[in-house]
Amino acid sequence: MHFLSPPLSGAARRAAPGRAAPRLVNVGAVLSQKRYEQVFKEAVSQANALYGKDKFKMNAISVTHKANAIQMALSVCEDLISNQVYAILVSHPPQSNDHLTPTPVSYTAGFYRIPVVGLTTRMSIYSDKSIHLSFLRTVPPYSHQAQVWFDLMREFRWNHIILIVSDDHEGRAAQKRLETLLEERETKTKNRNYENLDQQNFDFRRTPKAEKVLLFSQDTNLTALLLEAKDLEARVIILSASEDEAALVYKAARQLNMTGSGYVWLVGEREMTGKALSEAPDGLLGLQLINGKNESAHIADAVAVVAQSLQELFEKENITEPPRGCVGNTNIWRTGPLFKRVLMSSKYPDGLTGRIEFNDDGDRRFATYSILNYQQKPGRLVQVGVFNGTQVEKIIWPGGETEKPVGYQMSTRLKIVTIHQEPFVYVKPTKSDGTCKEEYTVNGVLIKKVICTGPNGTIPGTLTRQPIVPQCCYGFCIDLLIKLAMSMNFTYEVHLVADGKFGTQERVNNSNKKEWNGMMGELLGGLADMIVAPLTINNERAQYIEFSKPFKYQGLTILVKKEIPRSTLDSFMQPFQSTLWLLVGLSVHVVAVMLYLLDRFSPFGRFKVNSEEEEEDALTLSSAMWFSWGVLLNSGIGEGAPRSFSARILGMVWAGFAMIIVASYTANLAAFLVLDRPEERITGINDPRLRNPSDKFIYATVKQSSVDIYFRRQVELSTMYRHMEKHNYESAAEAIQAVRDNKLHAFIWDSAVLEFEASQKCDLVTTGELFFRSGFGIGMRKDSPWKQNVSLAILSSHENGFMEDLDKTWVRYQECDSRSNAPATLTFENMAGVFMLVAGGIVAGIFLIFIEIAYKRHKDARRKQMQLAFAAVNVWRKNLQVLSQRLV
Repeated sequence: MHFLSPPLSGAARRAAPGRAAPRLVNVGAVLSQKRYEQVFKEAVSQANALYGKDKFKMNAISVTHKANAIQMALSVCEDLISNQVYAILVSHPPQSNDHLTPTPVSYTAGFYRIPVVGLTTRMSIYSDKSIHLSFLRTVPPYSHQAQVWFDLMREFRWNHIILIVSDDHEGRAAQKRLETLLEERETKTKNRNYENLDQQNFDFRRTPKAEKVLLFSQDTNLTALLLEAKDLEARVIILSASEDEAALVYKAARQLNMTGSGYVWLVGEREMTGKALSEAPDGLLGLQLINGKNESAHIADAVAVVAQSLQELFEKENITEPPRGCVGNTNIWRTGPLFKRVLMSSKYPDGLTGRIEFNDDGDRRFATYSILNYQQKPGRLVQVGVFNGTQVEKIIWPGGETEKPVGYQMSTRLKIVTIHQEPFVYVKPTKSDGTCKEEYTVNGVLIKKVICTGPNGTIPGTLTRQPIVPQCCYGFCIDLLIKLAMSMNFTYEVHLVADGKFGTQERVNNSNKKEWNGMMGELLGGLADMIVAPLTINNERAQYIEFSKPFKYQGLTILVKKEIPRSTLDSFMQPFQSTLWLLVGLSVHVVAVMLYLLDRFSPFGRFKVNSEEEEEDALTLSSAMWFSWGVLLNSGIGEGAPRSFSARILGMVWAGFAMIIVASYTANLAAFLVLDRPEERITGINDPRLRNPSDKFIYATVKQSSVDIYFRRQVELSTMYRHMEKHNYESAAEAIQAVRDNKLHAFIWDSAVLEFEASQKCDLVTTGELFFRSGFGIGMRKDSPWKQNVSLAILSSHENGFMEDLDKTWVRYQECDSRSNAPATLTFENMAGVFMLVAGGIVAGIFLIFIEIAYKRHKDARRKQMQLAFAAVNVWRKNLQVLSQRLV
């Protein structure tokens, strides 16, 4: 049964002189009821009055839905295509469960590329253009309700949701649509910095997140499925299911007490009709497309869009005739794809159902929804708002609540991840009974320890393959965790990060995809709820996780090994260079010789004044040497002073010279022996040895840490980064030990850690000014319900002095302070050379006394020999005299 418009009148068929007759354009329609055929006819007449003019005139041909798909396909061929229709309008059948009736229309017309305009068909399958080639519609599919859900989540600031969807095409389409919106929103917010926003604006801008997606089918145990949802933090449940499936879900949820106060049920249009509405919980929030079932309005809008597109087509293109009938005809309509593109690009702002535009799938882009609230007291759905930005009226929420639920349940058992980094987290083995040994700090404070599981070792990054065993953790961050747990009323279980890393992004299998490792990866992967560790706050991490307010402010500094001065035996000679010592020694002997010569040749010298005096009373060369050394060493001169005026002038000048030399030596000796300091250190990040790296000076940081990220991001530090990248260490502990072992010349790391290490290990020292100032914060997943409470607790701890106490207990205590600030004193090591000089003098004296004794003995023996020889000669002479006298 079909309806044809009456034939054109003779006047209409006669063309005006000089003008061609308007082209007859048949437009078909498959309507849900016969009464809409007249509506269709009137819509075509109104369109003819507005569009076409002398180029075309539309003619309405309509049929109603048939009982089955085969009859419907035959009717399309015999009643519509045989009349060469340019387009076919198709409504949804009156039976809500009959989803196949529009399909034969779409398949049959799509084969010939005849555009099909859906009127009230909302199933998502019709968006698949690989199946429905020529289908477009004036209503959005059910999956587009995800856009309204997403906007409502943002409007009510629900940042945690649970998505429960049926495992069919409709459910998966809704899931995909919502997940796409969430991902796009997250991408947009990654590059934004909300650090200076207040909490209210920050909550509005942060990204909603699906905590869990639960799929179900006819065989799914709904009770077990909903129990899984109940264990999650989120309390906002979005349901996408058919009418019958929704009714079963509501019933199971009611039995598990999941429809009361604190919960939010957000659904679409199918989930609050018929059986589903009878089981719906009080406070259900749903959507209904305005004019979604107003077939008359959609007929008028669809006819107007077709007429507008035909006018554009006729003005620009040569239109070929559509196919005539299906029997024996396998040729597609060549103009059909073009006509479809023109239809999809058309814009009709003044439709009875609102603004009409189409997306690339042929679905309507702009739609208006009523926001409905199921309230049991009136026992009906109450419209509380319209999805177009207008104000939402009062809503009754599950449990009869009038206040908007927060949308989540805060778990009181948190999984905490941390990392071994002294003094913030110490790691020690447990006792044999599995408990932690009680210890006290140097200030007498009892150390609070907690059991933490992790690799069997204390150096991160090297023992990741070791078995996971219970260990004892304590330190600055553990005390802070205990304080937060007490003030915020939660319990916790602590574990050490498996790979020993703070967290950075790395490529997966050499692809462009990046994933976080370390503590960041465990937090984002759901293995931890909170990071309590010296985790540096930076922009890269803040894009993916939430940071609390800083619990400690710090920056980067440089750790080097302290050059401890070593005193040698000749350290007392260090004030003067060897050249000066040589000149002083030469001067002593030159002056002594000059004194001897001046005193000897002077007419007033002891040699000339009294020649009868003993020569020993005159200034000998040895006496002059004694005088010269005595004046220089200030040993006092008892005798042997020069007598001549010229020699005494030289002696006075020499005494002044000696006074200056001795005073200078004494002053510099104190500087070298008492105030000796290390050689020139690194001056800071701009030191030439850092800015112009070489293999003679090696510096590094920790791999895949915030410091590594900082140097990688800074263009002006790229040269330094390339040098560091080759030498970076797996952990701070390894790098610090390398500095102590002289394998690493400088280590760049967090100032709080390095200053503590330098205060505990006296052979280390930090140098240069702080740079890249930042802070340590507690990390949580995006939109964590704990963020605000943790930040408030940290601010309170700063105000009441708790953080100051932690600093004094763990960070500021310094082993090396008393040594470095003690008055500088000389030790035996400093003056050992002087004692060795005395010992050398003693040894030299003893050696010389033996020489003198030997010389004396040798001299005495010769004298005795001479005496004996003289005595023998005298005896012989006497004997000769006696003999000569006798002979005479």
